[in-house]
Amino acid sequence: PRGQGTRPTTDRVREALFSILGPPPPGTRVLDLFAGAGTLGLEALSRGAEFAHFIERDRQAVRCVQSNIAELGFQDRARVTSTEVRRFLTGAASAFGWVFLDPPYRGELAEETLEVLGDGRWLASDCTVVVEHDRRRELPETTGVLEKSQVRRYGDTSLSMYRQA
Repeated sequence: PRGQGTRPTTDRVREALFSILGPPPPGTRVLDLFAGAGTLGLEALSRGAEFAHFIERDRQAVRCVQSNIAELGFQDRARVTSTEVRRFLTGAASAFGWVFLDPPYRGELAEETLEVLGDGRWLASDCTVVVEHDRRRELPETTGVLEKSQVRRYGDTSLSMYRQA
């Protein structure tokens, strides 16, 4: 759903991202932060990811993700938590192979979230973290155990990808 800063990932960006990532390795668990409609996590599930956890605070967006999960038949492979990302990340950690961040373009949420993820508690050993952000914004080259591996630009959108250093 659009509104309140919700900006669904365009088809072009989504297709480009999954072309870069390729198929999920066996057993891949996905963490979709600032999930919105859940586009990236749902795409990962449709391509064979084992499990996806969607974190979103907006109630309308949460209902949308839940509806999309049910419509696609992924109820046994997905979980939706309605809370702020910062609050969620202070809880007990679990390792994820792919982590998607699509925070509002305004503010410092991308950097703040990367800093928390940089402690490594949420990352599987071969984890890829992908941040969707405004192309005019430069994200840090490194933060904690994360090192930027590439940046791709699509119109006004950039995808910054991080791997463990």
